[in-house]
Amino acid sequence: MMQALEFFLISWTSPYLVFLIAAGTFAGIYIGAIPGLSVTMAVSILISFTFKWPVNDALALISGIFLGGVYGGSRSAILLNIPGAPAAVATTLDGYPMAKRGEAGAAIGLTTVMSVIGGFVGIAALAVAAPALSDFALMFAPRDYLMLAIWGILLVGALSGGSLAKGIFAGALGVLIGMVGLDPMTAEPRMTFGNMQLTAGISYVAAMIGFFGVAEVLVQLHELKLKAVKQNVSKIIPSWGLIRKYLPLSLRTSGIGVVVGALPGAGGDIAALMAYDHAKRTVKNPSHPFGEGAHEGLVAPESANNAAVGGAYIPMMTLGIPGDAVTAVIIGALYIHGLKPGPMLMIETPHLFWFIVGTLVLANFFLLFFGLTGIKLFAKLVETPKPILLPMILILSAVGAYAINNNPVDVYWMLGFGIFGYFLKMYGYQVGPIILGMILGPLMDRSYRQAMISAEGQVGQFLGEFFTSPLSTVILLALTLTIVSQTALWKRLMRRP
Repeated sequence: MMQALEFFLISWTSPYLVFLIAAGTFAGIYIGAIPGLSVTMAVSILISFTFKWPVNDALALISGIFLGGVYGGSRSAILLNIPGAPAAVATTLDGYPMAKRGEAGAAIGLTTVMSVIGGFVGIAALAVAAPALSDFALMFAPRDYLMLAIWGILLVGALSGGSLAKGIFAGALGVLIGMVGLDPMTAEPRMTFGNMQLTAGISYVAAMIGFFGVAEVLVQLHELKLKAVKQNVSKIIPSWGLIRKYLPLSLRTSGIGVVVGALPGAGGDIAALMAYDHAKRTVKNPSHPFGEGAHEGLVAPESANNAAVGGAYIPMMTLGIPGDAVTAVIIGALYIHGLKPGPMLMIETPHLFWFIVGTLVLANFFLLFFGLTGIKLFAKLVETPKPILLPMILILSAVGAYAINNNPVDVYWMLGFGIFGYFLKMYGYQVGPIILGMILGPLMDRSYRQAMISAEGQVGQFLGEFFTSPLSTVILLALTLTIVSQTALWKRLMRRP
């Protein structure tokens, strides 16, 4: 135990490592706040600079950027209705309405504190329950991942203005767009229509910037003459009473984030979606209606996506399986430094595990400090006159889309999706489910085909396996309940005294 504590405190006792963690967290927050500049991209670029560094230095910087970047996406989600990362899609639903009421400072302050709480829950789970949660993640068969992905698509019905049909349509459209490109198993072109540009697929980041950035600019053109809302940033730090009020919800949704984050390939975006749905179903008297600036709509997804960071490290450290895209890149960094992620990593280099836990804890403290600073400057963005702000958003969106692959084609996709998203919004469709569908689509495709292969192509055997595993049965029941709970009959029954 004393040896573990010694390894844990390595990063705390070295001024240089403390500086790297602080710099990484600060950079992660502001990289995450810029749409198109993803945390995965930042970590990938960092590896090319740090592969000659000592492994502790490289991991300290990467841990700070990872934790800061997941949180950073909430800032642009609240201020501009443009999520800086997929994990912040759910945050736009109540964060932006709060900014429109002039409460951007309170919204960012609340998300910062709840993100830190979620981060500590995730780190505690990593330190205490890593082997147990990894064993639980191994219980998931391909059919379970398939149902988990379908469940994610169905849950968007809760995010689509109450219309399950519109939510499923938008989610299915996202899945369809996500299928464009080369078949991952046969390398056959799918829906490319002979166009070589489409063989690489369509970047969901370009689509996200278009649907949330360009479409929002076009919608705001209808309100060009309206004066910008003056943001109240005099009171940023939430009161202890407010924190105590939402602490139970934060802890519950942090638990969701840890479990989902520990599932290989799931990540903070699914965790945030499930947490938002949980809050919407369990909170009886929200501060405002969900979708109109409810505090609970910020607490749930922000607690979950930061808790998912610690969860994502669990399968990476103990099994060598990435929990999300960023940990997949970190595995590459470990290999570059001569380490082999997996069960032997914790046996051969136990100091590395506790060192990473220590860097994450320190990064979370820096997240609290940096997250509560610079808010007045960020709040000025929404007070900027729209004739100035909207062109700035368009320029930043174009730069972000181009930065993905340094390819102008992504800018064209961004503009096309922006125009399409504008018409969808005009007819009452939410665009968030489309992005989530694009992300979940490849997981559904891969899991379905793996499940059919394991069933030897027999449909009857494939369907029967859903009832042979208790885990599969529980997920199937959850799927069924999600569908039934969105019907008019169920809602009438729930309203009946």
